[in-house]
Amino acid sequence: MQRRKFIKTAGLGGATAVAASVVAAPAIAQSMPELKWRLASSFPKSLDTLFGAAETFSKYCAEVTDNKLQIRVFAAGEIVPGLQVADAVQNGTVEMGHTASYYYIGKDPTFAFDTALPFGLNARQQDAWMNWGGGRQAVNEFLKDYNIYGVPCGNTGCQMGGWFRKEIKTVEDLKGLKMRIGGFAGQVLTPLGLVPQQIAGGDIYPALEKGTIDAAEWVGPYDDQKLGFNKVAPYYYYPGWWEGGPQLSNFINLAKWNELPAIYRSVIEVASAKAHTQMLAKYDALNPKALRELVAAGTKLVAFPQPVMEASLESANKLYAETSEKNAKFKKIYDQWRQFRNEEVLWFRVAENTFDNFMARQSAANKL
Repeated sequence: MQRRKFIKTAGLGGATAVAASVVAAPAIAQSMPELKWRLASSFPKSLDTLFGAAETFSKYCAEVTDNKLQIRVFAAGEIVPGLQVADAVQNGTVEMGHTASYYYIGKDPTFAFDTALPFGLNARQQDAWMNWGGGRQAVNEFLKDYNIYGVPCGNTGCQMGGWFRKEIKTVEDLKGLKMRIGGFAGQVLTPLGLVPQQIAGGDIYPALEKGTIDAAEWVGPYDDQKLGFNKVAPYYYYPGWWEGGPQLSNFINLAKWNELPAIYRSVIEVASAKAHTQMLAKYDALNPKALRELVAAGTKLVAFPQPVMEASLESANKLYAETSEKNAKFKKIYDQWRQFRNEEVLWFRVAENTFDNFMARQSAANKL
């Protein structure tokens, strides 16, 4: 019954139909091999939404296969540190991992496309690019060189700009500022004088508390409140322009993926998609309450000044041009991605943003 219930309620279009056709017959389920895999997460258990996506994924894999496909989830540090998940998958230490691809831009900046680029796609646009715009094909062609197959598994939605110990009024205020910031964003902000720091989630609070860093970005109100950043930095900036719709992914060892029966590949796809949509829904549902509580407790909610945003965009465009000149893999995806992004932004300007902006004005005027 669990198997049938999942197939009926997943709401995942073609992928669901595939899974339904291969899972429906009990005889097939009985003939499926028993597999026990390990999944290394990049996140601690305390972050129940990020870490929880892997647990949701594992749960559905087991239920759909009558416990024939068991995937045990390990938190960051239990097998490998959170920022070494891709290496563990690549070399076969674990069969798979749940992570953010842009953690590994030190290997190749092309990794960023699987998660987010500054001034890139929002969550819906990222889904559109991955599923209809050639994104998955482009990303997995790149990941082949690392013995990895990627499946989208989560999105946080647009993130916050982070916690700052002092106000940021001008671009000059960024000079010398030490900030925990991941991915490409640090490289975008370096020319503006900011000093980026790569720090795992669990180490951010003590670094901010001790003054080792001056600012830190993580995700959004729900997670940031749990981590207590408001206790050590009063200014909460928005938006996180470097992560308009950051996607997380299941990284699977490519050799192990290729060995899987077709039915298990379909199950992994569908279970990943279920976890993917559940993560975004949960953040959208829980962030408003957390933000209200943070502001009520004294957090100063501030938008990045327009000059800071514009200077950052200019720096990002320059970085992309320079990276494209040096890295053919990056350029191949960037040219296609950029065209898709620009078309998406044009479309969202017409209906989506007009509606959202109207509703925002009504909210500000207390008319809702």
